[in-house]
Amino acid sequence: MTDAIIVINSGSTSLKFGIYELDADKTLPLIITGGIDNMSTQPHFIAKTADGKPIDAKEWGDHQPMDHKKALTFIIDWLKGHEKQIEVKAAGHRVVLGGTRFAQPTVLTAEIIDYLDDLKRMEPSHQAYEVLGARAVAEVFPGLPQVAVFDSSFHRTMPEVAQIYALPKKARDTGVRHWGYHGISYDYIHRQVPKHAPDARRVIVGHLGGGASVCAILDGKSIETSMAFAGLTGLPMSTRSGDVPADVLFYLVRSGAYDIESLEKALYADGGLLGLSGISGDMQELQASADPNAKLAVDYFVYVLVKTIGAYTALLGGLDALVFTAGIGENSSIVRAAVVEKLEWLGLKIDSAANNANNIEISTPDSKVKVLVIPTNEELMIAHHTFELTHNNA
Repeated sequence: MTDAIIVINSGSTSLKFGIYELDADKTLPLIITGGIDNMSTQPHFIAKTADGKPIDAKEWGDHQPMDHKKALTFIIDWLKGHEKQIEVKAAGHRVVLGGTRFAQPTVLTAEIIDYLDDLKRMEPSHQAYEVLGARAVAEVFPGLPQVAVFDSSFHRTMPEVAQIYALPKKARDTGVRHWGYHGISYDYIHRQVPKHAPDARRVIVGHLGGGASVCAILDGKSIETSMAFAGLTGLPMSTRSGDVPADVLFYLVRSGAYDIESLEKALYADGGLLGLSGISGDMQELQASADPNAKLAVDYFVYVLVKTIGAYTALLGGLDALVFTAGIGENSSIVRAAVVEKLEWLGLKIDSAANNANNIEISTPDSKVKVLVIPTNEELMIAHHTFELTHNNA
């Protein structure tokens, strides 16, 4: 029998999972990965080995929607039937926001799940669905230890001045503060940097994907990050606007162009790269397009990214390493080259061949700043934190 941890990432219409073996040396190797997509319309399941070879698949067809409980029940039953040698000992969840109570990963209870569910008022795009995943596990697998690993935790080391807004106390007392996200990814990346830049103290990481942010890390601790109160602010993203002046939002409502609901949709679902280009929120598609609006969207993304890196370099008092990660960061040599070119004044130099090959180190030997491309692994970080909090029972 193989003891294992299941890592669950619950979305609005998907439930992804990874199975990690509780091995003797605590490396937690990935055994199986998979999930159910399009749960609300045409659910389909797929499971693969760690190296990407398909194990099994199933389609339910049109008009057979499933909720998170049904999806998780199917996955657990599939594991019991198809992978009889695996015994799940604990479950780990990515949860974006831990609120004021949780600066570190925590073992979930019914009361804590209720608290985290209440935070969906702050972060509406992810929190509710991640809590649904935890509730589903509690129902389908009663008694199984569950751990929430928070995207906001890594940023609780930011200085107080970086965590507040210049608002009246009444507003701040409602929980309004600079939370910061993508912390699980940054937690993983900052542990990898010393393998490639052992002397780097001042590090900036760009987690650049469908959701995108930048983090300034000093001596392994976050001191600033671009995604702020919820998952909307900071860099422009695939469909999320990034920073927009507050007075613009007031104007759009007062003018009658938008009400609150339609404005929220414009900012979260119709903005960002999609909103600027009018074509797509996919960076690869935009880079391949000859449409000038596609070029404008890419140029804007690079512009805001460079502006943010420049500001964070000032906060750090210099820069020792710049790291690109996540979908765009790991795969777009065009974006990386454009960013480094605009930062040459800092002493950054890029090796074009290494960059085009998506090598880990893409800076030249004489570059004053290491430029790295490090694939992130949020699921492994969740598995490790889950193991640390539940290993006595695993």
